[in-house]
Amino acid sequence: MDIASDTEKTPPIKDFWPKYYRRAILIVVITQLIVGIVVSAALIISGVHIQDIEFVVAIVATVVTASFLNVAIVKLLLVPLRDISVAITNAAGEKPTEPLANPNTQQYQKNGFKPVLQFVYNLAAKQDRKDTPETAAIPTELQHLAVAFEQTKAGIVILNADGDVQYANKHAPVSTGADENPHLDLLFETETTFSDWLANCRDQAVHADTTWLRVPDRIVGDEDRRIFNVTASYEKGSAAEVVLVLFDSTDRYQPEDEELDFIAFAAHELRGPITVIRGYLDVLDMELSDTLSAEQKELMKRLIVSANRLTGYINNILNTSKFDRRHLQVHLNEDSITSIYAMIADDMMMRASSQSRLLTVTIPDGLPTIAADRSSLSEVISNLIDNAIKYSNEGGAIEMTARQQGDFVEVLVTDHGIGMPSNIIGNLFHKFYRSHRSRETVAGTGIGLYICKAIVESHGGTIGVTSVEGQGSTFSFTVPTYASVTDKLQANDHTNAGLITTHDGWIKNHGKLAG
Repeated sequence: MDIASDTEKTPPIKDFWPKYYRRAILIVVITQLIVGIVVSAALIISGVHIQDIEFVVAIVATVVTASFLNVAIVKLLLVPLRDISVAITNAAGEKPTEPLANPNTQQYQKNGFKPVLQFVYNLAAKQDRKDTPETAAIPTELQHLAVAFEQTKAGIVILNADGDVQYANKHAPVSTGADENPHLDLLFETETTFSDWLANCRDQAVHADTTWLRVPDRIVGDEDRRIFNVTASYEKGSAAEVVLVLFDSTDRYQPEDEELDFIAFAAHELRGPITVIRGYLDVLDMELSDTLSAEQKELMKRLIVSANRLTGYINNILNTSKFDRRHLQVHLNEDSITSIYAMIADDMMMRASSQSRLLTVTIPDGLPTIAADRSSLSEVISNLIDNAIKYSNEGGAIEMTARQQGDFVEVLVTDHGIGMPSNIIGNLFHKFYRSHRSRETVAGTGIGLYICKAIVESHGGTIGVTSVEGQGSTFSFTVPTYASVTDKLQANDHTNAGLITTHDGWIKNHGKLAG
């Protein structure tokens, strides 16, 4: 009875740090007051007159200044103890009064405290695993929870600190490989994959959450393909380090993929007539060149250029369909940004002028040549300038610039228009994505930026955007310099086969599947 009574009276671990901290500060202040009194007494004994105002001011200033300095020093020195206390409180299953510390901070890496704090986190995680072995009987409450997870349509996946799959319900995209271990299969179309995010969390964070939209488990055209919106939560040191919740949104996204297939089919059917039109234009240009006036020749030239561009657009739509299937292939040749933009310069200036926008193009002399498919990259530039025109204000300025970035040439298109909130930016390059605001105010299909992404990545480059709502946006893309990829191009008959990254976004988490 006495033992039980003593246990009930034991204060929670989380109360230790606040009490200890207040006691430490109080001791510092009292100690400083005692020092001040002792010093004052010593000075009086030595013959200093306490009636002197200078004496009183000096003593008070010394005590106050020293107290503040000592309190600041103590606070600084107590930080590791605070973080250890908070980590232990969390490991004991109590809610800490302070946030968990990040062992990866620069300060802790320098002073050697990182492995100490990391050891506590790891020890807590191992203790959790020890307390809940797979062979232990599952409490009734957890059995009910497992049943609930199996009933929900969402996929639930739990990974431990070793990266092993601890649990996956029947709706999670899990398959068993040749090694007889379960694998979580997802194909990311974004720059940051799950593996990249998790590696960054383990290096930089204690808590983290993120979401990916429209993540398929198979490429377009594969049977039983599913598409998910994925939410991931990370907790350093936890037995369940990562929890993934996957919402099956196939019914929402699959019709759009089929719509893109239809667009590709339509583009394929249009390619024949456009080829005939181009042929007739070439014949007319040759036959009538001696009889046409200068204005008529210019008109004929523009018709031919437009027909060639339309052919390029059709080919790019067809290539985008191949991009979905990871079969996109383009031929790349030595070219320059200046020459590529010259193809569309007149058209771009005309579009900007007709919409009362001021377009300024600055391409520095001396930029290195790039490995490019001219028609494809001209479409990327055209699309980005078109977007800048659509989303800027009347009379607004639009700037296109280019610069060298190591082994890449970067092209930037900047507007000073309406900009975008941060929650929109992460979805911009998904096919058919259009924000609620743009659907209401600007016409479009939602595949333009997705096509741009497909083209740029097929060149071995990247595309991105920075934006501030109400101030404007800057879209940019990179393509490799010709000199940096010459050997790869020559080895692959000038196709892009050697430039596309082998990091395709598939997650392969090996481990035991429990539950």
